[in-house]
Amino acid sequence: MCGIFGIIGLNARVPAGILERATLSLTHRGPDDGGTVTLQDSAREEIEIGLGNRRLAILDLSPHGHQPMRDPATGNVIVYNGEVYNFREIRTRLEREGTVFVSSSDTEVILKAYAHWGERCLDEFRGMFAFAIWDAQRHRLFAARDPMGIKPLYFHHSDRYFIFSSEVRSLLGTGLIPRRISAAGLSNYLTFGSLYDPNTMIEAVNSLPPGCHLIWENGRLEQAQYWDLIAPGENQLQNVSAESRADLETQVAETLDESVRMQLVSDVAVGVFLSGGIDSSSLVGIMSRNGVRPSTFSIVFREADFSEAEFSRAVAQHFRTDHHEITVSQSDFFAAIAPAIHAMDLPTIDGINTYFVSERTRAAGVKVALSGLGGDEVFAGYSSFRTVPRMEHFASLWRHMPKPVRSPLSAIFGAVAPRNDQNRKLTALGSSNGRAIHPYFLSRMLFMPDQQSNLLPETFKNVLYTDESLAEKLSHAQQLDAINRVSYLESRCYMLNTLLRDSDVMSMAHGLEVRVPLIDHRLARQVLRLPGSWKLNRKTPKPLLVEALAGQLPDKIIHRPKRGFTLPLEHWLRGAMRSSVEESLAKIDDGPLSGTISPPAARKVWEDFLAGRTSWSRPWSLYVLQKWCCQNIAS
Repeated sequence: MCGIFGIIGLNARVPAGILERATLSLTHRGPDDGGTVTLQDSAREEIEIGLGNRRLAILDLSPHGHQPMRDPATGNVIVYNGEVYNFREIRTRLEREGTVFVSSSDTEVILKAYAHWGERCLDEFRGMFAFAIWDAQRHRLFAARDPMGIKPLYFHHSDRYFIFSSEVRSLLGTGLIPRRISAAGLSNYLTFGSLYDPNTMIEAVNSLPPGCHLIWENGRLEQAQYWDLIAPGENQLQNVSAESRADLETQVAETLDESVRMQLVSDVAVGVFLSGGIDSSSLVGIMSRNGVRPSTFSIVFREADFSEAEFSRAVAQHFRTDHHEITVSQSDFFAAIAPAIHAMDLPTIDGINTYFVSERTRAAGVKVALSGLGGDEVFAGYSSFRTVPRMEHFASLWRHMPKPVRSPLSAIFGAVAPRNDQNRKLTALGSSNGRAIHPYFLSRMLFMPDQQSNLLPETFKNVLYTDESLAEKLSHAQQLDAINRVSYLESRCYMLNTLLRDSDVMSMAHGLEVRVPLIDHRLARQVLRLPGSWKLNRKTPKPLLVEALAGQLPDKIIHRPKRGFTLPLEHWLRGAMRSSVEESLAKIDDGPLSGTISPPAARKVWEDFLAGRTSWSRPWSLYVLQKWCCQNIAS
């Protein structure tokens, strides 16, 4: 696990000191080692390449794993962030065909696999990764991101420079990119509370989408998708016999086992984040039945009404794990808010809990931890799997209702319904100025279009209707049944752009590697192909996952009330944080958001929160945005 950086100059030299500054800014991601290299293209003197890396040593702890790594046979050079869990199998295949290795690292396997298979090497990798290879023979840069988007890769492209990094802040630190707010990114953030790929908060900085690769050659940039959750030409299964269903569910269980076993590969100890929910408990159960007695780590709160210790202890005792409890208080979490916001590479309304858990877990001596992240998206654990299909049905009925009937009903509802978050979404469900908003996006929406109209100047509005990436995701999902459509959208929207990005940034802020076996890309595609009806059951939550454990999970864990790992931010905003938030929002017109966010509209959001007309997430999003922009955008 690492942080990577690279720059290519076309008719421009790599600026002095830029590689050292950039890699230094990524030290938290890789505290164990670092390196830089400057290359001259052998065919064109006007092309100069700089590559840098910070390394968190997990596989091959020796100096042989040092990056940037050069392949003596081809002259290719790689910088790489992530883990390819099946690298030993790939290495064995390459060795059979005559490839010689000098290290035992997965970095060298990627480098040799690219030399052997070219771009097709991506079809072989199972893991999380973002890497870039300078192809010395073809005089081009090849970069790629893993299929599920677990590891990030950001880039900027201009006439003179192509620059990429694991973090947006490292790109800004080069001084080569104007610190200007992206109109699409800002509206995107206000819509969802995080930035949705390929948008970032910085104009002219993009995120490479998951399952995509790009090629820089002679100043030209080409980007292509090599993998998606929906396999090309593959239809969802229908009319499956009972025998075939049993076989398919067995295959899911086998792939799940395989994913967990693969992700235990490491030359350092691997722990498990254990909350006591179905997802993390499933990881422990799978490890246990494969003969592994894992070390489990749980955050235990001193305040009983905030603690899940009862459930994590039950799982630890049931599977006889080497269990560690990290006891904290709400005040400990409160103290982490400021450093967590400072650690954000992009603004987000989530992530503080992950920052804190990662900090305490790393301090306990753990370098690698498995997480149950993604279980809700892949195995249909959210309430959205029931509510969004119902909303789709309602929206369809509404659209087919005669306009002379629909318009008066809308007017009556708008006049008599209280102006709260839920009713704003109901009002927007049918249409907004004649343009329908899909129920899934409404379910995840932070500020409604009318609220954004008040908050933003004219040039920043209506991103939801112009964002091609969202339209493309929705188009892909339309071929699926209603439940699987939600699974695809949750995986490619909320999970990708909030959960995975927050997990990466907040864990790597402490040099902790987090692995997510429940979203192995082959497992995720396998589950998505199954009928959505198999994934919901009135008696058992996430039945496919529970059944894959074959009765191993305690009944107490399966049927416990679903409870997210949340912080009492509403209580803090009304109490200890009130003066800080009010002061910050009052200064919106004095800093980098001047002329961008309307001060009266921001004050109205705060007043609505105090009056109970809107949730804490709205003023909190503005507070985080203001703090992030003050840290990263010139006023």
